[in-house]
Amino acid sequence: MKIGCPYGTHRVIAPIGVLPQAAWKIDNNMEPFDNEVLVDVSVLNIDAASFRQMEEQAGGTKERIAEIILETVADRGKQHNPVTGSGGMLTGTVMEKGSAFPGDIQPGDKIATLVSLSLTPLRVDKVHHVNVEKDQVTISGQAIIFASGIYAKLPADLPEDFALAMLDVAGAPAQTAKLVKPGDTVLVVGGGGKSGLLCLYESQKRAGITGTVIGLSHSDNGCERIGASGLADIVLQGDATNGIEILDKVKSVTKGGLADITINCVNVPGTEMASILATKNGGIVYFFSMATSFTAAALGAEGVGKDVQLLIGNGYTKGHAEIVLDAARDLITKGIL
Repeated sequence: MKIGCPYGTHRVIAPIGVLPQAAWKIDNNMEPFDNEVLVDVSVLNIDAASFRQMEEQAGGTKERIAEIILETVADRGKQHNPVTGSGGMLTGTVMEKGSAFPGDIQPGDKIATLVSLSLTPLRVDKVHHVNVEKDQVTISGQAIIFASGIYAKLPADLPEDFALAMLDVAGAPAQTAKLVKPGDTVLVVGGGGKSGLLCLYESQKRAGITGTVIGLSHSDNGCERIGASGLADIVLQGDATNGIEILDKVKSVTKGGLADITINCVNVPGTEMASILATKNGGIVYFFSMATSFTAAALGAEGVGKDVQLLIGNGYTKGHAEIVLDAARDLITKGIL
């Protein structure tokens, strides 16, 4: 049998000895090993920070964004943005399942991968459409799932592109559900985006009537979305790259108490200190954004004498796909999504 490493190290080209996510280049030959799955890819859901960077590099033109994706995959064997270091995820149809693959999927199943494109062997034959509103790219191509790769079968009751967008941020609301306790004051930075609204939903649900949920957005549209959703007790507008501005706003609405938990969902860099300063000593700051500099967060907290727990946004937690899809269904019923 042709068995590869379950974590995909057999496909690493350079540098040898690292896992596929950390590799600069991986082998995107689409002949699967016996413990791999071959997927016919239909849509790439690009990580928000990565898509924003490519859009800026491309001057906002869809044609150039498509070219950047083709160049990245040709150079690296995967959609791994060399600037942001992030990827995204994909949807497609299972074409071939190796006899030693441990999962329950079968050829013909429509799935979304729940591991990053930054580690997924990918071949892009053609880019058909770039959707700048959803950070999604329709392609013809193929991908490989390793034996350790996680995925979700696409639900029949939700549109595929919508389900993909929800599953791409599944880690954020699921981790929020684990962190928030009754009575907590929760600040969601970037609360007007898709991950932000889902985190507001879980925060409101878990903090309960004794808690306080604060939604922060920089834009008028984001604040309007938060307000219209009814998912936040308080809506704040401010620039999260200005730490003192956000500290003052949060101090004002919490009467100096600050947040017990801050969830950072923004897709721009430089928001670490706003999140840290707005959180009380002994509190938790959860960075879901791939635009986060964890060096800046760690050294910044030390520099201002803040004793807060800093959590890296792990995109996986047990049951995260089910949690986010259930939340999405509820928000659709309420007319929020």
